[in-house]
Amino acid sequence: MKAQIILETDKRIQEQAVLKDYVAKQSGDYVTVTLSEGVVAVLKSVEEKKKTTEHVRMTAGSIARHLGKQKVTEVEVEQSVLNEYVDLADDQVVTAFVEGWNLGNYSFNTYQSKKDTIKPTLSVKGDGSEIVKAGEIRADATAFARDLMNELSNVLNPETFPTRLQEEFKDSAVEVTVFDKAELEKREMNGVLTVGQGSQYEPRFVELKYCSDSSKPLVALVGKGVTFDTGGISLKGSRNLSDMRMDMGGAAAVSGAMKLLSESEAKVNVVALIPMVENNIDQSSVLPGEVIKYKNGKTVQIGNTDAEGRLILADGLIRAGELEADYVVDIATLTGAIWAALGSKMAGVFGEQELLNLMKDIGDENGDFNWPMPLVDAYESYLKSSYADICNISNKGEAGSITAALFLRHFVPENTKWAHVDIAGVMESTENGYYANSATGFGTRLLADFTVRVSE
Repeated sequence: MKAQIILETDKRIQEQAVLKDYVAKQSGDYVTVTLSEGVVAVLKSVEEKKKTTEHVRMTAGSIARHLGKQKVTEVEVEQSVLNEYVDLADDQVVTAFVEGWNLGNYSFNTYQSKKDTIKPTLSVKGDGSEIVKAGEIRADATAFARDLMNELSNVLNPETFPTRLQEEFKDSAVEVTVFDKAELEKREMNGVLTVGQGSQYEPRFVELKYCSDSSKPLVALVGKGVTFDTGGISLKGSRNLSDMRMDMGGAAAVSGAMKLLSESEAKVNVVALIPMVENNIDQSSVLPGEVIKYKNGKTVQIGNTDAEGRLILADGLIRAGELEADYVVDIATLTGAIWAALGSKMAGVFGEQELLNLMKDIGDENGDFNWPMPLVDAYESYLKSSYADICNISNKGEAGSITAALFLRHFVPENTKWAHVDIAGVMESTENGYYANSATGFGTRLLADFTVRVSE
């Protein structure tokens, strides 16, 4: 079945339909109407405060999912309709609508025996093929990050994750380099080696390089890749832990960002650094109280094995320094404290104020909402250790996300601009707009757009 998207000012509505003919009302911004030529989705006028690209994306995603449930397979819309829909730049509206539409169609049903989800295709009639393509690329990259996060931990683990990335980027301009356990030992990536020693899967470290303009500043994106987190010896509670397969959300975000940048042929110089481990338990697992000595000479006492993400990110930050990156952004599902502080709709960003402001502006535009968080120097004492330079966990029951960021700061290269993005609260969502009941892929667009902005 086919459908069209029209405006509420369309004469067909005035001539053929009255309010009683509206067969379904999905939100305050559109309705579906049955006219003589079939089903149409009617875009309604938008309140001034809602005239944003994120509102366009959310509306498009909602319509796509709703029409799919009505067994609609193909949808047409005139580019002029989208341009009139909301008072924003024409290219922004079309790209956002296409992006939201495709993400609204997203589902992860690999392991469901009954796959009857209909994903209606969207055809935009007009001369804006490039801006339509831009929306498709952005959605595809975010969907890739979602797929990685949603995948089962016995399917996507430290040994198979690199292969997945090699397959994804084999025909692209992205260069993939994989460090195996022997190489990790040679490079003294002791955080990765320590966290991964209790798993049946050997740890890995992956570098994804994309350089279309070597004159641009080198941006290093460091993504936490814990493919499952039991908490180690400091075992997590007995609640449903199945979403701990998403503890590699940072790795998914940087992978998705690399896909977006390369497919859009962005003029940037960027490298993604991904430490990959499974934090599991066996007789070889690291014990609380043990000390890690890092390549930069810093020693860390392990006070809690469930604060493992920062231990592997430290190796990534050190590697960014070896590559002499101008900008370093690490991203991780790091602390429950950030969820307590900001909830499930917004990530926390730490670092230099200039970058915090930029991150917030970008997130406000592209939907990866985030909020600047403080680095409180007085809390450094909370990481004090009697046996090493620092401990990996605070000795106070407060400011957990801040002390985690302070820990990472010890490994940030000198003479670089650094930001840390904590996405623990935003890694998954309930069905709403262009989000499904699954992983969000948060950070893909934020990191890609950030890389472009600092490269301009």
